[in-house]
Amino acid sequence: MLSQQHSDTQEPREGFASKVGFIFAAAGSAIGLGNIWRFPWLVGAYGGAIFLVIYLAIIILVGITMFMGEVTLGRYAQRSNVGAFKKINKSYAWVGGIGLIAGFMILSFYSVVGGWVIYYFIRAIIGFGITDPILTDQLFGGFISNPILPILFHAVFMALTIWICYNGVKNGIEKYSNIMMPALLVIVVILAIRSMMLPGAAEGLRFYLVPDFTKITSKTILAALGQVFFSLSLGMGSILTYGSYLGKKENIPQASLMVPFMDTLIAFTAGLVIFPAVFSYGFEPSSGPGLTFVTLPAVFSEMPMGNLFGSAFFFLLLLAALTSAISLLEPIIAYMIEEHGWNRKRASLTLGGTIFIIGAFASLSMGPLSGFKIADLVFFDQLDWISNNLLLPIGGMFTALFISWIWGTDNALREVTNDGLLKFDLGNFWANIMLKYVAPALVFIVFLAGLGLF
Repeated sequence: MLSQQHSDTQEPREGFASKVGFIFAAAGSAIGLGNIWRFPWLVGAYGGAIFLVIYLAIIILVGITMFMGEVTLGRYAQRSNVGAFKKINKSYAWVGGIGLIAGFMILSFYSVVGGWVIYYFIRAIIGFGITDPILTDQLFGGFISNPILPILFHAVFMALTIWICYNGVKNGIEKYSNIMMPALLVIVVILAIRSMMLPGAAEGLRFYLVPDFTKITSKTILAALGQVFFSLSLGMGSILTYGSYLGKKENIPQASLMVPFMDTLIAFTAGLVIFPAVFSYGFEPSSGPGLTFVTLPAVFSEMPMGNLFGSAFFFLLLLAALTSAISLLEPIIAYMIEEHGWNRKRASLTLGGTIFIIGAFASLSMGPLSGFKIADLVFFDQLDWISNNLLLPIGGMFTALFISWIWGTDNALREVTNDGLLKFDLGNFWANIMLKYVAPALVFIVFLAGLGLF
């Protein structure tokens, strides 16, 4: 049943009804367009299988460490992002504030991309009927530069996100995540099986699964580190807030292993969908971000039952984008409920509406407002660059440092083991080595890379 954990707010604090609900919701936060869209094109651009090997190593060394840290802090504090830091030391509330600002900015442009996915889902049902990548590029460019259509689909995507958050933790986030996450996994596995049956798929599998160690570069390592960081929703308050809804008797280490595992499984399987198909039809795997929106429509147009598999793929993208969007809006809602006394409905509608308006300008910057640039970036790209290259690395690094140096590793170990009731053999290694030193140092590298300092 729903736990009734109270804090000094106007509303009873909601919680997840079960650990499974938390795992699916947190996995929904982590699994998004970054897994299905961003991960494959990074693999293609940074050497294929060697990127995958490095990515898996960093997930184990850094991703799980920081994920567990955010869940632990959130559950201890029983508050959202800013409130968790304030409960331990009011002087560090700004650390949580960084994550809230980043999440707000990310959702403003992320929801625009979510609208693109809805459009492509509808087009896939009808059938693309285009086999020339040049024409699919023109289709994509013509759509995103349209002054009206992308905003309409952006509105639909934000309305869905607001509706789910409006309904709260148990009846909204947990209920829909429990449905969407298993469905997402089933669809991507079916698509992977179909893709691997295509003629010439073996070449794509070799590219994706057989590493060439001569292709290792510093850029490959940094790209993999960045993808892990952003994919797991670290540093933006989403996982910390979801952790605050987790029951005091639940097993944090177990849950913190399951979510990165599911996140990695979806990303890995997405590669099995894309690379066999791309190589089968003779497209370039290193074509960049256009790999999904430009290349795959041409692939689906040539595939037997292309309408079915194309619509299934973009439906998968929509589910992934929606679950991540929910996790971006929820920490901001929780902050307004806990720190400013708003109710959930007011917070959902007001914040969601504001994000929609900012997103509309981001969409217009791809078309009618494309001439207005700062540092050679349109507004859409500015939101992306500032949030991903500045705010998330800073927020993630200071969160890890706060947990280990301000709150203290002894307190973190006490919480993660349920006051010593759970056995966690790697506890000291996790808290006193990985969280205290290794993870912050590596995230700092991402930050320096984001600034272009090396």
